[in-house]
Amino acid sequence: MTTNRAAPHTALRLSLLLPWLILITTVGVTWLVRDHEQALTRNELRTQLDFSLRETVSRIEQRVAAYEQLLRGVQGLFTTTALGNRRALNDYVAALQIDANLSGIQVLDAAPQANAQSAWADPIRRQAMEQARDSGMASITGKLAVGTGAEKHPGFAMYLPVFTPGQPHDNVAQRRAQLIGWIYAVVNMEDFMASLYGKQAPGITLAIYDGADPTKPSARLYQTSNLNGSPIVAAPDGLQALEYMVVAGHNWTLDLGMRSNFDNHPGRDVATVIAVTGVGLSLTLALLSWFMVTGRARALRLAAEMTDELRHMAQHDPLTDLPNRAMFSHRLQDELERAKRHNGRFAVIFLDLDYFKPVNDHHGHAMGDRLLRQVARRLREAVRASDTVGRIGGDEFVVLLPELGGVDLAFTLAEKIRQSVRQPYTVDGLELCISCSLGVAVYPDDGHDELTLTQSADEAMYRAKEDGRDGVARASDNCSSVPT
Repeated sequence: MTTNRAAPHTALRLSLLLPWLILITTVGVTWLVRDHEQALTRNELRTQLDFSLRETVSRIEQRVAAYEQLLRGVQGLFTTTALGNRRALNDYVAALQIDANLSGIQVLDAAPQANAQSAWADPIRRQAMEQARDSGMASITGKLAVGTGAEKHPGFAMYLPVFTPGQPHDNVAQRRAQLIGWIYAVVNMEDFMASLYGKQAPGITLAIYDGADPTKPSARLYQTSNLNGSPIVAAPDGLQALEYMVVAGHNWTLDLGMRSNFDNHPGRDVATVIAVTGVGLSLTLALLSWFMVTGRARALRLAAEMTDELRHMAQHDPLTDLPNRAMFSHRLQDELERAKRHNGRFAVIFLDLDYFKPVNDHHGHAMGDRLLRQVARRLREAVRASDTVGRIGGDEFVVLLPELGGVDLAFTLAEKIRQSVRQPYTVDGLELCISCSLGVAVYPDDGHDELTLTQSADEAMYRAKEDGRDGVARASDNCSSVPT
């Protein structure tokens, strides 16, 4: 009898333990899921931070390359006129519209060697001037205080040497002997960063330091302003990134962190919701498992879609949806490797629109943008499926022609592009007519690496413009093909 009565009591006690067992089990599983979700969120934050870092580095490199190209244009000007010809320089600079196209440059000037003593006396400037002289390439200074009057801002100067026209400067000794001066630009760092294409991801704080030591406050060139009152907080572990980059022969350090609003992006509180829901409602293991599977699947799908979209945005021009400079450079490097392995040939075409600026000035930028989209569509239609058409800024485009059977094919395609571009356009009911100048560089005849090929194509393009526009020029030729 005692045994029979004890059995129900034992079963009752065991039944009373079941809710606790369920609660303990669900709390334990919920806690594990919470930790897992936090790890996913942290990885997502890390991915976004790394992408923002790569995108910022790419924008800086593109803008510095544009500055260097500007200085090389002025350098080319002084191969045909005296270095001290300020009227020629002023006319050239006025035609460039620096304020509209290359914001951030405060001063663009030429300094004959005899007149550069004040800059030479500054150790920071002298180091860049010596590096530019000895390398023959553009070089930037360390941190400078730039501005007029008492108002000074952090900035830097870029120097490009000018050598005696017609004299060799193939080594350091020759470059030092033939140096006649420098072309230089003084840049306000805040305006430089504000002029970069694209928009900084919300919640990201960026600081740029001169040199490789970000611990020196005096070395800071730029820091993101405190927008919308969002406090800048210390980045948690793994949510801060440092990048050391070389800009025109000078070291910069980029320090990316996060603001509080970046840390609180959508999805940040998923782990807390899981924990509160699991403990508060004492979900069964089946319901909790269902929530985990469906919630995690949605998160992964959204993350994949976001990654694809961000990758596309990082690699394509937002106006024309053509590959941008970074993606074109990547494909050019791939083609260089393939051509070197298989002893192949390919061509690079630089294209600049003629008479586009009058259309833009007279009809407005909106009309100009619509015209650029039509130009991009015609370029895609004019080339082969294996070719790459990219936009590198403004009205400048590039074309990569891989696996080239012969040089004649490159000129045939370039002429096809020229004929396509010069056909009239209809934009908002208006008929517009423009043309283009093209420069063709063939690997390996006109260059063995990305820099020499692109420079050769660019120089050929400018020669086509100088020969009357609406023509095609080969890098290794002295004349251009112009319409008859």
